[in-house]
Amino acid sequence: MKTRSLAFAVIACFSISPAAFAGGKLRPKILVAERAERVTNDATARFTCELRAFTGSLLHCYGPDAIRAAYGVNALLAAGFDGKGETIVIIEAFGSPTLEADLDLFDATFALPAPPSVRQIRMPGTPPFDVNDDEQVGWALETSLDVQWAHAIAPGAKIVVVAAKSSDDGDVLDAQNYAIKHRLGHVISESFGESELDVSRRTLRGFEMSYHQARERRMSVLVSAGDEGATNFDAEGNLKSFRNVSYPASSPHVTGVGGTNLFFGTADHADPNGTYQGEVVWNEEDLGIGATGGGVSARFREPIYQIEALRSLRSTLKGFRGVPDVGYNAGVRGGVIIATTFTGAKAFFLAGGTSAGAPQWAGIVAITNQIADRPLGFLNPRLYFLGRIGALAPLTHDITIGDNSFAGVDGFSAGVGYDLTTGWGTPNLGVVSLLLSSGDVDDDDCDMDGRN
Repeated sequence: MKTRSLAFAVIACFSISPAAFAGGKLRPKILVAERAERVTNDATARFTCELRAFTGSLLHCYGPDAIRAAYGVNALLAAGFDGKGETIVIIEAFGSPTLEADLDLFDATFALPAPPSVRQIRMPGTPPFDVNDDEQVGWALETSLDVQWAHAIAPGAKIVVVAAKSSDDGDVLDAQNYAIKHRLGHVISESFGESELDVSRRTLRGFEMSYHQARERRMSVLVSAGDEGATNFDAEGNLKSFRNVSYPASSPHVTGVGGTNLFFGTADHADPNGTYQGEVVWNEEDLGIGATGGGVSARFREPIYQIEALRSLRSTLKGFRGVPDVGYNAGVRGGVIIATTFTGAKAFFLAGGTSAGAPQWAGIVAITNQIADRPLGFLNPRLYFLGRIGALAPLTHDITIGDNSFAGVDGFSAGVGYDLTTGWGTPNLGVVSLLLSSGDVDDDDCDMDGRN
């Protein structure tokens, strides 16, 4: 089968053709809602949506200032921890013809420094960019989001994009294997997925062998958990009518990233000069958009790091892997700004989806590697150990409100501690990175089917 194609829902500026849902393709997890309009009369806000009310028909948004403040990044940047010496590898399909120009525009807009280096490796056979091809446009937007927001969090890290020649499963796996074989970096971000039920055994084994090799090389892999709540699209582009989770987020060898709606600013509106107001589970079914992926795998047994930490969920997990592992802002209400130039003109868009979380968590891991002065590798054993002993509770934003029910499929509710919508919660980076970088926890705790 093929990896899933376009997983972004476009509200205002683009449309998705039926071909975008052709079976067996990986789908990028970006949702692009609207163009962002510039403002010039505020010292920090660059766009009108950065100052909008949390409620109402107009969507609010965030730039790097707000996101960094919400998740505790600023203190680390001020202390000189910006990912220097690390490389973030981003796996895409097709890539973007204007990756460098888009990043330059983003950096200039938000007064960010240029990265030490950014390069794009296109796998042999990648077709020329076609602005009239919905799938390629979707992946170009995904590439803009991933690169710009990994850089926003870890501006000192190098960035390498490896672009598969198509979104077919095998082609994306080739790109992933290339990145791992050539040891391009110790942090890998992947913002795509498909229902694990639609992945063939052969394809699944190929990806699992690849992730196992990444673990052996002490690489951290961050994967978005999906945008269709407790379900996913089938090969024909129709939502399945029952619970299922997205792969590769359900792999026991990766860290799956779920989604939240972030409220940063004042009590009633966004403001980059404001403060953290709270978060809920990302669920925007009322907008006809999406909700965070999350649930219980049907194909992977519960890895030992979850068995020991999630005893209270034993009756729900029933011996299978729970997804996701962590959370991050994913709302289109409260989406992030991306810059593009591939249409021939400078344009800014408000984007959301769990796509936004994986590259930003990759930035967090790059900073944490820098603090530790070594690659942390697979994060989950350490993450679940800290959760099991109660060390994460005061050090993360624990999301306790909301659920991921979507399209008539009953989802899972948030709760205190770990849950199947946002995992252990969103980062309080200033403290969590220090914890994650201290001590050693054995990460060789599950074999290819997720069991010891």
